[in-house]
Amino acid sequence: MIAPRRFLPSVSALLCFEAVARLGSATLAAAELSLTQSAVSRQLRTLEEQLDVTLLVREGRGLALTPAGRNYVTEIRDVLTSLARASLAARTDSSGGTLNLSILPAFGMHWLAPRLQDFARLHPEVTVNLSTRLAPFDFRSSTFDAAIHFGREDWPGVHYLPLMPETVVPVCAPDLFNGQARDPAELLACDLLYLDTRPRGWARWFRAVGVDQDPPAGMVFDQFSTMAQAAIHGLGIALLPTFFAQPYLDSGQLVLAARQTTESIGSYYLVWPGERSNDPALSSFRSWLSHQVDTAPDTAGSIPP
Repeated sequence: MIAPRRFLPSVSALLCFEAVARLGSATLAAAELSLTQSAVSRQLRTLEEQLDVTLLVREGRGLALTPAGRNYVTEIRDVLTSLARASLAARTDSSGGTLNLSILPAFGMHWLAPRLQDFARLHPEVTVNLSTRLAPFDFRSSTFDAAIHFGREDWPGVHYLPLMPETVVPVCAPDLFNGQARDPAELLACDLLYLDTRPRGWARWFRAVGVDQDPPAGMVFDQFSTMAQAAIHGLGIALLPTFFAQPYLDSGQLVLAARQTTESIGSYYLVWPGERSNDPALSSFRSWLSHQVDTAPDTAGSIPP
């Protein structure tokens, strides 16, 4: 027995509570869940009576979480997410298995996604579910089987499959810079765009190409995709991974501000917890991904002149 029934509220009650906690209103929650407001209120009352704790209090025209309610909703969101994924897996995984993979946005969209059709063709028995995460997490409290990690081998309690180092190149809008810089130091006079997780990215690039001078500060972005759009619209020069920059260079939306490429602060890895090493779906994906990395063309080498 998992737990006494008094500690296992109904899914309907949990869904109503989560919606009210998120929306701050029983009326809005009722509309989202296709219920009446009175039905939502009954579910909330039943939940509080079952737990013998106050989860919500009226605040003006809305409802606000108590401290106990804030703690509880954090936990049940993970539970509801896990339950939904388990239900999806039971529905779709009839033979081979499901791989729940955490990905990084840029790598997932520009390198992995274009290749996944090949994996689906070779392994139709495996369903791959993708979800974005920007930072390492605890596999023990997540439903992920594996993750794409950028950095170094500094994620505790996991196994690693090295994929590739990250190589970056400076790019900008075609009319922003008068041709490629002959001397990389010319870029010091330009507006430079930064990624918030790589605050020293430009400093490392200039140092690697022989420019011993600190670069100026500039706009900061949380993802390569928004930084690339800013560069396209002429807001400055961006340092982008070569695999990410290539489609924009091919389309002419961006051009090289300088030809020098340098390796970034880390590499890409596939990581997974040791207890899932023998999972059939993960094993199939790991072997396929290793082959993709071994046979992929040198992206940096394909940067056009």
